Amino acid sequence: MIIIAGTITCDPEKMEDAVEAIRPLMEATQAEEGCIDYVLSADPLTPGVIRIFEKWESDEAIKNHMRAPHMADFQGKIANFGVTAMSVDRFDGATQSKLF
Repeated sequence: MIIIAGTITCDPEKMEDAVEAIRPLMEATQAEEGCIDYVLSADPLTPGVIRIFEKWESDEAIKNHMRAPHMADFQGKIANFGVTAMSVDRFDGATQSKLF
């Protein structure tokens, strides 16, 4: 399993537009083969911060996602959100166990 986690920092006044653009991206991505989990969400404590959390079965699934039309559409819109920073990390070989 591969985990992707990070943040996108944008203009807090553009968050409503960002969330509107995120919804179709999430819906289409969650339907992709190899996607275990995919969530981009507004941080309720830090205005203008979008949290990224993804779980993928394989590198191939991630590569296909990055070439998907809905990803290209979102990437075309992201410039309109006043992005000032982006940090995304990849975690390989994660083991999973239930905490609760």
